[in-house]
Amino acid sequence: MQRITSRDNPRLKSAARLLASSRERRKSGRCVLEGEHLVEVYVQRYGVPETLIVAESALGNAAITVLLQEMPASAVLLVADAAWSAFAQLPLATGVLAIIEAPRPVFRRAGDFCLLLDDVQDPGNVGSIIRSAAAAGVEQAFLSPRCAFAWSPRTLRAAQGGHFHLDIFEDVDLAVWAANYDGSVVAAVASGGTPIFGADLTGAVALAIGNEGAGLSSALHAAARMAVSIPMPGGFESLNAAAAAAICLFERVRQLHARR
Repeated sequence: MQRITSRDNPRLKSAARLLASSRERRKSGRCVLEGEHLVEVYVQRYGVPETLIVAESALGNAAITVLLQEMPASAVLLVADAAWSAFAQLPLATGVLAIIEAPRPVFRRAGDFCLLLDDVQDPGNVGSIIRSAAAAGVEQAFLSPRCAFAWSPRTLRAAQGGHFHLDIFEDVDLAVWAANYDGSVVAAVASGGTPIFGADLTGAVALAIGNEGAGLSSALHAAARMAVSIPMPGGFESLNAAAAAAICLFERVRQLHARR
């Protein structure tokens, strides 16, 4: 492995640009995984990352030691603690970063359990929803062009590895996609829909979650076969998008388990 003591190292500078710039991430098709958990999940599914960057003081971490044993030496940069702090602006406790090419799955057919995110703009919400979707068994997530970037550091942190348990497709015209889906497109709306706990979600389902303030676009709402709402007896007008998505996703899980 290569030991680096200066943040001016070209490979380190490239990683710093990816950390700092959404434009650079989108242009290069690469992203940065922060911390041992995200890196471990990636390695389990996809194998060796393009580059593994390890803080020198993290060498005593048992999990990072195991990761290093799986990496070719040419893929590893061992960074002195002072250089780490200067280039990453992340706490030393993070310990490890990985540079990867963001997975770009090939779409062949729609799954029986899909997620549609329509202009969900907060990266934390997008990441939390992806995390819940992965846990609920969603096969594919489709994001509209104005959604937060799926592969930003904040989104990745919020998803906690969920990205690597389902296929993610970005910049999708969701209304067109919904019109061609063979299953039921279910629109989650704040009010006026069928109560979620009385809706049949047991067949092929694509759940549509809308923008934090504006909700679903009129075109996607019109393309849906059913609208559902979460009963809120407390009288509050709405839920956070990530919380609402989790309730809807796991209501399907509950229904499927009840039928077994």
